[in-house]
This record gives sequence, structure tokens and C-alpha cells, in this order.
Amino acid sequence: MSTVVPEWRCRWCRSDRATVVLDLGAQPAADLFPEPEDPSPDPVHPLRMVMCDRCRLAQLEHDPTGPEEPRGVEPAALVAQARSGVADLLAAGLLHPGAWVGEMRSPHGGSWLEHLPEIVPDAVLLDGPGTVPGIAADLVIDSLGLMHEPDQRAAWDLRVDALAPDGVLALHVHPLSVIVRDGMWNALRHGHFAYYSLTVLVEAARAVGLVPVGLWRYPLYGGTRLVALAREGSRHARIGAPSAADLVAAELVVEAAAGTTEPSSVQELQRQVARSASELRHWLDARTGSIVAYGAASRAVALFALAGVTADDVLAVVDASPAKQGRAMPGGPGPRVPVLGPDLFAEVRPDRVLLLVPDLLDEVRSAHPEVEAFGGRWVVAEPELVEVEPLSRDGGRLR
Repeated sequence: MSTVVPEWRCRWCRSDRATVVLDLGAQPAADLFPEPEDPSPDPVHPLRMVMCDRCRLAQLEHDPTGPEEPRGVEPAALVAQARSGVADLLAAGLLHPGAWVGEMRSPHGGSWLEHLPEIVPDAVLLDGPGTVPGIAADLVIDSLGLMHEPDQRAAWDLRVDALAPDGVLALHVHPLSVIVRDGMWNALRHGHFAYYSLTVLVEAARAVGLVPVGLWRYPLYGGTRLVALAREGSRHARIGAPSAADLVAAELVVEAAAGTTEPSSVQELQRQVARSASELRHWLDARTGSIVAYGAASRAVALFALAGVTADDVLAVVDASPAKQGRAMPGGPGPRVPVLGPDLFAEVRPDRVLLLVPDLLDEVRSAHPEVEAFGGRWVVAEPELVEVEPLSRDGGRLR
């Protein structure tokens, strides 16, 4: 691995020393979905993850692409996650009737505020364009939002400043430990600036005066965490911190055993890059029937680019987002893969549907039974290619 660029500074501690842990080379921006026949080559930019030698925050080295534009449709898995998170905060006493609740919006996390009126009917919603308004909040929700902030120190300060004296910050994160464990190298993308281990997250929280008062685990993306934080010495810290300590300590022990804060452990992701790209390339080359993909997600951009996927390999990527339909996956060389609507399934009757977002499997099978009704098979693209056994007519597995 090469050294970081000379102008690099840590997004949290401002150190100028780091280790490159993952290098995907020059990649198109993850939110770039060009016109299929656009003659201009898709612009590419270096895409590397580095780990600060001082604070151990894994982070995007450099991003010249500009802010992401949310185009996707919120999946059912994210909706379920949001409802579970709100319910867990309520059950723990960290969310209460009449609470003033704000949200730091994320391009990919969905909004949790939408579920509050049903679960906590008299909560006061303090939503704003990416920030909580000037009124102090009893609860600030951040679902996958912190990672989109280029300046991590300023982002933490903004969230703390939004809290009432006894307020709670609820951070929903995809831990670096899970990313490394499951070989999710394509979690790295432009616009995603920070990849927190729970170890580093807790240390950062303590640096701004917050302590953990709750921790929950969810299956989304292989395993996300909801960490509730409150000011040290506040009411929730006095009540919740002791009970949360054991849960947090158990997570930190697992991370320490896995070496999550060590560059050499995170560098294992580099080996998975070659495996994923070559496996997909070999699978596509060996196929003789028609192939359609599903899910024009930002995580699929680098996979397609590294595997050299073109319209000669995949007829189209089906996506539920009207904003993406009619566009194409970036990459090249070769003809771009168009992004089309779900009607394509009935028109083409593909032999295989390559699912580019594994968490959507149950959702898309339920929404598109025609794929298997026509004899097609779903194939999960990552972390390893797996052909899914079809469902029988009564909903069970075929034997």
C-alpha cells in the first residue's frame, strides 16, 4: 500500500499521518448515473480508505466529486429498521411522549421522523434541511448520517450543540468491524467520509462529553448498531450508562480480538476486492442465458467498474426509482448497462437476476414473483455469488 497524499489531514484529530488500508483505484462517482448514449467518458477519481495512525478512524482519503444526490427509493428493510430503532428508544425511556425530536438527515438512511407520529403521537418534530433548528432537542436521531460529513469534528460538535442538557443523541451506524468481517469493500465510496469502529466511536463521543447510555444490534447490512449517547453527568447518563457499559464493553472486546483498529486487519478488504471482481467476471463469462441485474445502488458502481460489466454481459439493471430509470450504470469501456423499470422482468423473462443489494432479497422476491414463475433464478452478488433456491408455489423451498 502506498502512503497518503501530502495534503491529507485526519477528519477527526487533524493528524497528518495515516496508512492506506483499501485502494480501489480510479472509480466513477457512486451517484453518477449518466445517459446511456452519452458519448463523454465517465469521469473517474481516486478512491481510497485510510486509517489515521493516531485516532484510528478509517476514512475516505479524498473526495473531489461533490455532494451525493439521493435518487433511490427507500427499501422496506430501511423502513423496518427505522421503526425498530424508534420503538427501542421508546422502550428504553430515551424517547418519551411530548419529546422534542430532531434529525440529522442522511442521503441513504431514510427518515426516522416519519415513524414517530404513529409510535409517539405527541412528539414534537424538529426537522430541518440537514440540521436541527435552534431549539434544543430531547432526542437527536442520526441514521447513517455522520459518515456523510467531510469534517467529522465539526459534525460531532453540531450534534452535541443541538442537544438539550438531558438530551440523547441516537447514532445508527454500520460498524467497521462488520464491514471487515463480511468483506464489504464496496462500502467505500465517494461521499462516505468516515467508517467508525465502535471503539473509535466511543472514544470520539467521550472527547465531546458524551457517554453511551444504550446499544442495540440489528441485522441490516450484515449488522448495524444504534448507539445512544448522553452528556456525562446528565440524567440519562446516571441511569443508563451503567447498564449500557456491559453491552459496549462486549462489542469492544470483539473488535479488539478482530484487530479492527489495526490497519493490517482492515487491509484484508483489499484481497476481497480481487475475489469479488474476478468471481463476477468468471460467472458472467460462463453464463449462456439472459441476465438482468436488480438494484442500481451506489455500492454496485465500483463492482461493475472493476469487473468490467457492460451491456454485453447484463441486459439492464432494474431499479424501482423513477429518477434512475432511463439512465445507466457508470463505468466502461464498453456499452453502458441501462437502468430500467421492473416491467422488464415480464418482457425479458431473464434466466438469472443478479441482485446487487443482498438486503433486498426477501423484498424483491415478494414484489416480483414473476421472475421465478417464468423459471428465472435470483443470484445474490455479494459478498459471494450465491444462486438462491426458488420458492415453491406455497412459499416454501423447492426440494
